[in-house]
Amino acid sequence: MKKYDIAAIGELNVDIILNGIESEPEIGKEKFCKDMIVTLGSSTAIFAANAAALGSKVCFVGLVGRDSFGQLVRTSLEAKGVATQFIGEGDTPTGATICMNYGEDRANLTYQGSMDVMGFDQIDKSVFDLARHIHLSSLFMQSALLRDIHQVLDLAAEKGCTVSLDTQWDPMEKWALDYPRVLPKVTVFMPNEKELCALTGKDSLDDAIAEVLPCLGGIMLVKCGSKGSLLVKKDGSRKLLPAFLNKEVVDAIGAGDSFNSGFISAFVKGLPAEVCQITGNLTGAVNTTAAGGTGAFTSLEDVRKVCKERFGQELAL
Repeated sequence: MKKYDIAAIGELNVDIILNGIESEPEIGKEKFCKDMIVTLGSSTAIFAANAAALGSKVCFVGLVGRDSFGQLVRTSLEAKGVATQFIGEGDTPTGATICMNYGEDRANLTYQGSMDVMGFDQIDKSVFDLARHIHLSSLFMQSALLRDIHQVLDLAAEKGCTVSLDTQWDPMEKWALDYPRVLPKVTVFMPNEKELCALTGKDSLDDAIAEVLPCLGGIMLVKCGSKGSLLVKKDGSRKLLPAFLNKEVVDAIGAGDSFNSGFISAFVKGLPAEVCQITGNLTGAVNTTAAGGTGAFTSLEDVRKVCKERFGQELAL
């Protein structure tokens, strides 16, 4: 038995969220906002925090700076039950995203900082002996990790770890991932439909699936927003599972990461892929019942209660 169910390897940053902005910024002028929140950011951190809330034993592998933002990241993860001894510290400052909200619109500006520095050499290799499963996310935010992806995947295979991958969106829209060589080493590939089409250069979801199908090392889960999720197996079989729709959405920040946390938490328990898919759809829906990416994931008991009362479903975890 390994100590951890999941080791999440990925980016760490803080989110500086500005609300109540009087108007859009203008060069050479000062503007006011009425509210500011500084909180844990990053898709991989949301995944890790929510997987821990769902009962998985989770550790995080990342890099922060020797600064107050780095300390905020570490203490925030620890408060969610995520082990942080594999988070390193470097000379490059911790990354940050400034989120400027204008009513229903928003503009984000990200300084990558230390998240862009962490590659294979910065990872404590003992984590591959201690974790059963490796989750990788946001590769295009992390140029060093993207460069070294094969070393990470090869060591995971050598140590008997299963692997899930959610590339997330490429801010540069170059999509420089050699997926014919990467995907055969991945157990669970977890893009959303827009990302999959962009990665493959295809206009339709069917064409994108056909493009990656020969490369799959295991299964693929395509997240389709309010339409649900699509499970694709290596033999080409598919299962579309409609979303559990929340009629009173608070926000959808981190819904895809919450889907990942539910699916992988069920996967590491050895549950069938179809049950994992239901679990992912449920946790993605639960995410929309509270503000932020982790607000709805206070405990496993609370998530079970929301699943039963709001969506009429029993959570398999």
